[in-house]
Amino acid sequence: MNDAPKAPLTTTTSLWPAAAVLGVAVVMLVIFMVINLAADQGVTKETTTTVPYVVGGLQRDAKPAAALNYCLQRAEVPSNVVSAFVFPVGTSARPGANTPNSGAGDFDCFEPMTTTKANSAALINFFNAQLGVRGWNLFSRGASNGEAQSLFQKAGNDGFYWVVGVTVTKSNASSVEWTYRIYQNSQTI
Repeated sequence: MNDAPKAPLTTTTSLWPAAAVLGVAVVMLVIFMVINLAADQGVTKETTTTVPYVVGGLQRDAKPAAALNYCLQRAEVPSNVVSAFVFPVGTSARPGANTPNSGAGDFDCFEPMTTTKANSAALINFFNAQLGVRGWNLFSRGASNGEAQSLFQKAGNDGFYWVVGVTVTKSNASSVEWTYRIYQNSQTI
């Protein structure tokens, strides 16, 4: 045996395979960018539409400012949800409005209301028609206490679903007492 020292074996490692992978990735990126530029339709502006006029039933109050003051907090309520603040003529707020979370979490507001010269069926039909044409989806009818109720849902442009509830609490021949509630659902769209 010959134990004479020998020089280590030399091998050369080529960078061409790694460069080829990088080159293919760059070419694919350029191809998809060109396809995106060619197929891009751009951002379309949201078109404003007029809300249809609902014929029959209770008439909508064109300026329900007094009834809206408590729950309509524009800093909290998204612009596309404001359409839910519609009330029939002869509606006024009663004492007892409340914002349970008071800004600590999801928005939640309810306000007791009274509508004169109406019955519970006319009130519920008013909201079914008015909120329906404004893009709100009716997803529940009837309260657990047997009173008339409608619950509506709409996706807000803040990334959350919003729910509006109209629940009749007392009704007689000349007026209806009811609760208007709007809240931000805790689940995102």
